[in-house]
Amino acid sequence: MIDIRPFESTDNTCNENSNDKGREECIVAGSTLGTISGRFLLCVACVSAVPAVLSASAQHSSDRLIDPIGHVLLALAVILAAAKLAGHVSVRIGQPAVLGELVAGVVLGNLRFAGIDAFHSIAENPTVGILASLGVVILLFEVGLESTVRDMFKVGWPSLFVAVLGVTAPFALGWSVSAWLMPDKGPYVHAFIGATLTATSVGITARVLQDLGRSRSPEARVILGAAVIDDVLGLVILAVVSGIITGADRGEPISYRAIGLVLGTSVAFLFTALALGVTLSRRIFGVAARLRGSGVLLATALIFCFGLAYLASIVGLAPIVGAYAAGLILEEAHFRPFVNRGEQELEHLLHPISAFLVPVFFVFMGMHVDLAAFAQVNVLGVSAMLTIAAIVGKQACSLGALGGKLDRLTIGIGMIPRGEVGLIFANIGLNLHVGGQRVVDEAVFSAVVIMVIATTIVTPPALKWSLARHGGDCPDRLAR
Repeated sequence: MIDIRPFESTDNTCNENSNDKGREECIVAGSTLGTISGRFLLCVACVSAVPAVLSASAQHSSDRLIDPIGHVLLALAVILAAAKLAGHVSVRIGQPAVLGELVAGVVLGNLRFAGIDAFHSIAENPTVGILASLGVVILLFEVGLESTVRDMFKVGWPSLFVAVLGVTAPFALGWSVSAWLMPDKGPYVHAFIGATLTATSVGITARVLQDLGRSRSPEARVILGAAVIDDVLGLVILAVVSGIITGADRGEPISYRAIGLVLGTSVAFLFTALALGVTLSRRIFGVAARLRGSGVLLATALIFCFGLAYLASIVGLAPIVGAYAAGLILEEAHFRPFVNRGEQELEHLLHPISAFLVPVFFVFMGMHVDLAAFAQVNVLGVSAMLTIAAIVGKQACSLGALGGKLDRLTIGIGMIPRGEVGLIFANIGLNLHVGGQRVVDEAVFSAVVIMVIATTIVTPPALKWSLARHGGDCPDRLAR
């Protein structure tokens, strides 16, 4: 049994020769160290016991039939525990929690190299996979809620030019790197890697800007505005590439007509959903506001989100496109009647759901990263070159920042992180097949994940350095 009582100092110097203040500091330091050490040992003991529990569960299930929900519950317990512990460590070292969740999945998925194969069943569990996919839908819905359709028309020309260049340059570089280093993979892989590099996770940049008090600076406005358009353009490109690959799997040849059809379908769906959604959503939420009972706002919002996600899948697009469009459509005015009668804001109502499902997605994705693939020199080369292409591509987008007073380097750095958006794109690639073969195999997927991790880690310190070059007072503080 582990003793987690506070550690008592045995240093005679601390106990006898120190003054009262010094003695008190020694006792507090020793107590804190003992508490942390005890908790760490307790966590290690608990985590070490998990493989034994999983192995016992698997052996027990062979003896008699067990309700399948039991395996799912155990898998979720392991995933959430790993996600929260790793997320905590990641935040403590100055990185976003999502990075820790992803790394936790990588560790769990590769413990077989240490002789622990009990976690393999989690990565192959279809129910856990469905929950992870649902987490992506909720995540994109939340991302969409952070902006509105009106915001898209207020960002100005600099943001538009930055977004367009921030999509075209990484796509071209990603395709080129893939074709150069993996000529045997074919155009489908090249196109999908290019599409993955177009992603931008501006949440990491927004947090750094907020921490430094620069969230109201001209550069911040350009970055955040460009990110909205970048997301839309990236989703359209992803929809086009996925549609072409899906068509090829059905035996349809690649042609400009097929590309134009998929592109037209994607753009038409987005604009139709946004145009009709703005009008219909007010009526839907107006009717829902007359209903009595708890949870009406959350249920109505989820119905709207899931409905558009389903319609997106019907027309051949990824469900996340519909979920993102649903988030863009909804505005504060839709929720005001519910808030006026005492209900919480929609963001607060969604948070418990996302806190449960979104970490499942990131850990589940990490578990599909095969570290054995990095024993191959060519995979390491691909991941390194993709990282360079991802950074250079977003630096190229800063050329669209018109205006002599804008810091183009800061804007380019702010657009670098791929974060959760890059993982979402990579996840879709795992489910695409042509002729029964995966378009994105384990080696390519692992290289893409390493690129996502690298761009996520490098952005915060690089952005802090870039903003510190000018020194002086912060624009946000001067505005106050």
